[in-house]
Amino acid sequence: MRLDLILRVAAKLILPFMLLFAVYVQLHGDYSAGGGFQAGTIAGAGVILYALVFGLAAARRIVPPVLVETLVPLGVLIYAGVGVAGWLTGGNYLEYNRLAHDPVHGQEWGVFLVEFGVFVTVAGTMVAIFFAFAGRGRSG
Repeated sequence: MRLDLILRVAAKLILPFMLLFAVYVQLHGDYSAGGGFQAGTIAGAGVILYALVFGLAAARRIVPPVLVETLVPLGVLIYAGVGVAGWLTGGNYLEYNRLAHDPVHGQEWGVFLVEFGVFVTVAGTMVAIFFAFAGRGRSG
């Protein structure tokens, strides 16, 4: 792949827009189609594209396996933490109404945080699976 200049330049041009689109899908998931799962898939695909074009070692330098292994449970903890926050404020599990000064803002924050947890878990899981399969039979 080192000699494929057009592919490398195209990937460098596309990747920032992919990641920006993932952020857009994440932030506008409340108002339109999208959310944490879709945004996480787009961000994970961006890392995978980088690994396919520039090599697995380069991708592991940018997104170290330790970070990837941390992202998966971190997203689950964020999701579960929002539910526990509902309990601690006197509501039910994942009852967002009590997360802010009024129920509407509580709903907005609750949905945003849950979707962010899903985003982190999905992106981390996609990259972890890719690293596991792409690194089979290789050391490092």
